[in-house]
Amino acid sequence: MPRALSLILLSVVASTMVACSWLPGGARTAPKVDDPFSGGYPTFRDEATGITAILGTPDLGVGTFRVALSLNDRDGLIRFPAVTFESVRPKSGASDLPLQVANAAFSPFPDGIRGLYTATMTFDQPGTWTINVLVPRPDGRNGRIALPVTIAERASAPVVGAAAPKSKNRTAKEVPSLDRLTSGSTPDPALYQHRIADSLDARRPVVVVFTSPAFCTTPLCGPQVEEASELVKRYGDRADFVHIDLFENPHEIKGDLRSAKRSPLLKEWGLHTDQWTFVIDANGIIAGRFEAFVPRRELEASIQSALEVPRR
Repeated sequence: MPRALSLILLSVVASTMVACSWLPGGARTAPKVDDPFSGGYPTFRDEATGITAILGTPDLGVGTFRVALSLNDRDGLIRFPAVTFESVRPKSGASDLPLQVANAAFSPFPDGIRGLYTATMTFDQPGTWTINVLVPRPDGRNGRIALPVTIAERASAPVVGAAAPKSKNRTAKEVPSLDRLTSGSTPDPALYQHRIADSLDARRPVVVVFTSPAFCTTPLCGPQVEEASELVKRYGDRADFVHIDLFENPHEIKGDLRSAKRSPLLKEWGLHTDQWTFVIDANGIIAGRFEAFVPRRELEASIQSALEVPRR
């Protein structure tokens, strides 16, 4: 087993507008790379360590957020049980030491070949922060990759504690077949029975998944609809489950995205990446906010927590 992670305390200089910025002592944040297979999720590579990090949660703002990363090296997916995340705020005359050190646990995807590290982190001001990722290496030393991460004044998508949009999504009752609602090849009818607005008016907890199953091919996009289908069997009597495809016309795409029309609900929810899941409590408040794939254990814990919230 690799020895315990040692914390490397680094100072951050003011960020620049170039691809990589420099830290004291000659260290630097990893440059952003153009990876055609990342699905638009920000990708960073540190040539010295050979570590590549894909940020699955680029929609971050001031407040407390789930941070998710996929890590790879020259041998493939890094799958240690945990790594360390450190957050360092933009230089402001205050301490440049890490504001927060978090243990980021690894969760594999159901396919067994992908996975991500997640931790909850707090950001108290906007700007370009640095997230240091400390990774145990096979030789017993610690590898490190430092990521420049943009923290907005306000995140684009609804945050935990905010009221959920009362969306009027289409349901199975309004279409001749489910291929009008999903690109999935074997859709579960239970995920297309409820209009979000109606569920919220009825004060029912809701789990909403935004993804397009047929086009879920990026490293951070997993079989979320299948996971929701399993959970609706256990919680469907107490919560409504809704899948919304990223595309308004999945039946017309036929493998050619040039004919695809993005769902207008993505704009309503402020979504700019390709997989999201929200858990909404009976009071219509966002209780869980998950950008990129969320493993069943993490999602189920959020659902259980939302079900315990008393109606007001």
